[in-house]
Amino acid sequence: MLSFDPKDLSTGRLHGYLLSAVAPRPIAFASTIDADGNPNLSPFSFFNVFSANPPIMIFSPARRVRDNTTKHTLENVEAVKEVVINVVNYDIVHQMSLSSTEYPKDINEFDKAGLTMLPSDKVKPFRVAESPVQFECKVNEIVNLGTEGGAGNLIICEVVKLHISDEVMNADSTINQEALDLVARAGGSYYSRAKRGFFEIPKPLRTMGIGVDALPEDVRNSMILTGNNLGMLANVETLPNKEEVAKFIANISERYPEIKTASHRRKHKLAQNYLSYGDVESAWKLLLS
Repeated sequence: MLSFDPKDLSTGRLHGYLLSAVAPRPIAFASTIDADGNPNLSPFSFFNVFSANPPIMIFSPARRVRDNTTKHTLENVEAVKEVVINVVNYDIVHQMSLSSTEYPKDINEFDKAGLTMLPSDKVKPFRVAESPVQFECKVNEIVNLGTEGGAGNLIICEVVKLHISDEVMNADSTINQEALDLVARAGGSYYSRAKRGFFEIPKPLRTMGIGVDALPEDVRNSMILTGNNLGMLANVETLPNKEEVAKFIANISERYPEIKTASHRRKHKLAQNYLSYGDVESAWKLLLS
């Protein structure tokens, strides 16, 4: 067995060991607003529930390891001591991942991730309408654990109202775990779907994905493509050019002889198939043909 003194490891290496070994971790999809009322949405896997009476949850936006900067979520709850913690199920996992992109402060991650802002009842931040369970919270305390990169900031929240979708409720008013279909975070690019196990999602681009709001209208409003499909398509920096699209269509014409005259619906179904294998580039070339 290998043994380490944390002080002998770089922060990045220690961070990786901690996240890979303490897993899977629940995800707090935290919605906040700044002092001017601008919304922010970001996921955090340093998160759990710690008390039922009073109902207390804690999540921790850590200082960035690479440059010791703080996250917008932390800055927002320092200014407006309210947050909505939305749970993440499999249906929105790619959109959640896309929202973790480090967009500038004036960018609305709800728009970039293609998620719907739902007004809360008791707090100012918006809820994620697509999330099956949403917790409106007041921030009781913020505990700073350090000043260097990687240091956590415990945001201690008290639940003041919770919302649970009818679709995940049993007849006896308990939550159906199978229907809830929660997703948890592990190390690297790994996630865990509670009822099926591990899968991978490529990390969001440092260069910033174009976002769901920048997708062509027929793609964004597709009756075939799911939210997860849109999240995958939106996590690209640029779209294929006309020459790349033409070459791709020529290459698949033998397999799909009707492709040049296929309907949007047919192309969207084929693109969805490519996405099921993680082939975002081919899906885009098909959609742009």
